[in-house]
Amino acid sequence: MSRAVVFDLDDTLVDTRTAFAAAIDAATRLLDPDLTPERSAVALASWRQDLGGHYRAYTRGTVGYWEQREARLREIGRALGLPGLGADDVEAWNEAFDLAFAGAWAPFPDARPTVDRLREDGYEIGVVTNAQTRVQELKLAATGLDDLPLLVTMDTFGVGKPAPEVFLEACRLLGVEPAETAYVGDELDTDARGAMNAGLRGMWLARPGRRRGGHHDEDPEGARASGVAVLTSLTELPDLLGAL
Repeated sequence: MSRAVVFDLDDTLVDTRTAFAAAIDAATRLLDPDLTPERSAVALASWRQDLGGHYRAYTRGTVGYWEQREARLREIGRALGLPGLGADDVEAWNEAFDLAFAGAWAPFPDARPTVDRLREDGYEIGVVTNAQTRVQELKLAATGLDDLPLLVTMDTFGVGKPAPEVFLEACRLLGVEPAETAYVGDELDTDARGAMNAGLRGMWLARPGRRRGGHHDEDPEGARASGVAVLTSLTELPDLLGAL
């Protein structure tokens, strides 16, 4: 029986993909003024797939935040056939990205109703994320979710999910055992499987049309076969928890 539910934030409670699309388009247009919707989609796919594994390297603590950002920008540049990018280009892109990104943050419609329902049912609730504390605090406030405790971020240990200590620290802070805790996130490998490896109940939120592609593990049948619960909406979560 679960006593606590811990959520990922980006693309789980908050529609970060849409915000990324706005940020990538605004920032890349500085480098390519004639950017078409099709080329903007190529840039977004490059960012989300991250075939070079730069963000994963950041969550392992092997590269810095801005280093991975620049590496992913340069991958976008190669995908679009842009000329070499100088330091001024990178700085301008980052500034435009951050401004447009923050301006587009919005919660999923099922986020607040689900959180409220779970609290009414007596569950402890928290958030664990692979991003920096300050950014995620601003994001929670901007989306009306700042009543949720931000338990663990990249600043806590210098590494992120799927490292087991990330999930275990969240359980410690909530005062619950891992086996009593469900973890819900949009990435099967990083979130659901990472949580299971730490002794939690792993749940994969596979929203329709939200696949990242690339090297990401996104096989629903394989997930279910390994014991991961698969949801297509957060509205399914309360009944699913009750059935466990």
